[in-house]
Amino acid sequence: MGNRGILHDAERRVTKPWAHNHWVACVLSFQGRRQTLFAPGRYSQLFFLDEATSLAAGHRPCAHCQRDRHVAFRTAWQRANADRYTVRTIDDLDRALHAERAVRGGGKRTFEVRREELPDGAMFEQSGSAYLAWRGASLAWSFEGYSRTGSDATPRSVVTVLTPPSIVRVLREGFVPDVHRTAGR
Repeated sequence: MGNRGILHDAERRVTKPWAHNHWVACVLSFQGRRQTLFAPGRYSQLFFLDEATSLAAGHRPCAHCQRDRHVAFRTAWQRANADRYTVRTIDDLDRALHAERAVRGGGKRTFEVRREELPDGAMFEQSGSAYLAWRGASLAWSFEGYSRTGSDATPRSVVTVLTPPSIVRVLREGFVPDVHRTAGR
């Protein structure tokens, strides 16, 4: 589940793509807490298929409900991006991520690379569909999970990457995202 702040109005209509630059991914169950979806004055819950999908959207693991994942991600992020960013606080990291993932007005930043350059866990777009790079395959993404139909991208094909560049570097650093069971483990 993701959090980008309060994005909805009193009628539960989404009115903006984000409210702040602290985009976190939380576990669905934590200490027995229950929440009303899109409650007035409370953050808007966003749901992802898996951690790889949330990372592609530019979210990072929550420091509260996913402390160990957060520490592992932050450590890998700092190692992988030390030559590009000075990060002293989580606010610094969130500002860097926000600059890579979002375009003013709600658009998404992307970039292009050859398919063979993507590490496991990175997501890319081709011909209007999303794919996960996973264990040498390109798995087609859907709301229900992944399928082996895959893309027609060859290793040298240039693809549009959905995962922000600093997170791609984190994946290269060895951070392995949790993926939906349909990806095959």
